[in-house]
Amino acid sequence: KFSYGLFVLTAKDGEKDNGCIINTAAQLTDTPKRINIAVNKAIYTHDMIMRTGEFNVSILSESADFELFKHFGFQSGRDVDKFADYPMGIAENGLAYLTSHDNGYVSGKVISSTDLGSHTMFIADVTGGEVLNDEHSATYDYYHKNIKPKPEAKAVGKWVCKICGYVYEGDELPA
Repeated sequence: KFSYGLFVLTAKDGEKDNGCIINTAAQLTDTPKRINIAVNKAIYTHDMIMRTGEFNVSILSESADFELFKHFGFQSGRDVDKFADYPMGIAENGLAYLTSHDNGYVSGKVISSTDLGSHTMFIADVTGGEVLNDEHSATYDYYHKNIKPKPEAKAVGKWVCKICGYVYEGDELPA
């Protein structure tokens, strides 16, 4: 029952804005105001944060749809301009944040990082942020129950994943 939210993590390197989906962001302390994020090392946004030491976290709301998750989570910013089709604002730190499907954002300046193997944990001072509306935040549980598509049976004994197109043949869908 440990709940946590879903976020679009944004960074900028030179003139390039980028963002990715993460589910690992949390408040660490109130005085001083600090947060932590954990980012997969294979993600382009990770490399941007390693070089610049700054980021924004857009807090996704329950209005987020699966298209947003596909856009920011299933393709690389190395190949795609993630903000070409999504409205963004620019925070005081000069970095992009979402202006739709989120209820606020937090800006961070990295003060330390820890290698976690596949991920890097960044600890950051909060340098800004804004509450954008009063929509409920999307939790990981909400995402799985209400946003992420469920596999559909196309015919008796044949299941097709809506996300990747994988076809499973059998009488019952495995766990």
